[in-house]
Amino acid sequence: MTVALMWEAKAVLGRGAELLEWARAQELPRAPVRRELLRAPQDRVLVITWWDGPYDADVPELPDPAKDLIARPVHRWRFEALGS
Repeated sequence: MTVALMWEAKAVLGRGAELLEWARAQELPRAPVRRELLRAPQDRVLVITWWDGPYDADVPELPDPAKDLIARPVHRWRFEALGS
């Protein structure tokens, strides 16, 4: 089974590039099976990590950035992969 963690943050106006670089630089205690970094309008950054394990697996998550870098609290979601 595979679990995917989604982490999404919105930067303070004009600091999207800084938030993107902050997210890119974050190292986790162990490497996920896969990791993707995406961006969207309004200085939003999304990181998706995939892990081997059940939905409730104990896997590392990205921390919150400094409060002066984000416009609102970080959003987090957890999903389990389903077969085709």
